[in-house]
Amino acid sequence: MVDGNLKFLRKKNGLTQAQLAEKLNIKRSLIGAYEEGRAEPRLSTLVNIARLFDISLDQLVTNDLSKNGLTLVKDNNSGAENNKLRVLAITVDKENRENIELVPFKASAGYLNGYADPEFIEELPKFRLPMLNTTGTHRAFEIKGDSMLPIASGTVIIGKFIEDWASIKDGTPCILVSQQEGVVFKRVYNKMKSEAVLRLHSDNPVYQPYELAVDNIYEIWEAKAYISNSFPIADFSLSKLTSIVMDLQQEVIKLKKA
Repeated sequence: MVDGNLKFLRKKNGLTQAQLAEKLNIKRSLIGAYEEGRAEPRLSTLVNIARLFDISLDQLVTNDLSKNGLTLVKDNNSGAENNKLRVLAITVDKENRENIELVPFKASAGYLNGYADPEFIEELPKFRLPMLNTTGTHRAFEIKGDSMLPIASGTVIIGKFIEDWASIKDGTPCILVSQQEGVVFKRVYNKMKSEAVLRLHSDNPVYQPYELAVDNIYEIWEAKAYISNSFPIADFSLSKLTSIVMDLQQEVIKLKKA
């Protein structure tokens, strides 16, 4: 298991055997021996490998990182150029297509500790939406509260995983997972380069914007769709304006005929 995982991690991170050996402070020939299964790394070397790629020893030794619903993504929490890789746990169906896992509101606290745990993710409800773009990894989150009205409390937001946080455009609606705020749904204004923070805005003007340091954030998912059993309340003023415009159009038609 370690031999395949080591090769997978090395190639995913764009490293040669020599470069990886230098980072681990061991001989290049040992990397080749480990990847070919001709030798077993010492415990201290396994610990260094796990730390280098920011994964647990258990994941390195017992999980096939190239299969079993695991993928690697860059850790963007610092905005640095040399971001590490970490494991993003996912599930797949019998045809090896990624599922959309649902994180109910009651499970959101547990998600903070289990977002990278394959066993926790495996226990979540899962579904597929054929009309959704198949590229990328998607996850669904149930939101609570009225901060993003007219999207009502209890709505399920389907988000696409964002690897490069610096690419987020101002005003993008996102689900953010952080230790400080838990799971929240907000519009993001990107201040990473200048202040290393993201400014979060609610659509409901009653709630004031606030800032969240990027090193406090675990995951960001760009909102792509939502599922709700509550329809937005009609904007009466807009409906009235539309009616007035239509009446004026009818009057113009009558005048032209006259």
